[in-house]
Amino acid sequence: MFEHTSRYYNLPTKTFATSDGRKIAYVSRRFLPAGRDIPIAAEVVVTEDDRLDRLAASTLGDPEQFWQICDINDATNPEALTAQIGRRLYIPQPQISP
Repeated sequence: MFEHTSRYYNLPTKTFATSDGRKIAYVSRRFLPAGRDIPIAAEVVVTEDDRLDRLAASTLGDPEQFWQICDINDATNPEALTAQIGRRLYIPQPQISP
């Protein structure tokens, strides 16, 4: 259902049966990992022009992997990570499933 680079790749698919007998497939909830448990590859300091997708592209090689930076920094709001200039962000070792 999802690409191997997606944060949802390993989540199980479940089915909900409606009262009229229809079956609706959905992906189970993703719980955020504890950032302290994710291996750190680098640390960066946020500058004025930084965006999370650009940081992910330059450090992880793929702008769509921004969620890995969110996970290691325990962030549920991606925009908050680059809102404060000078903030230090952890960059994880890439966590792409095979």
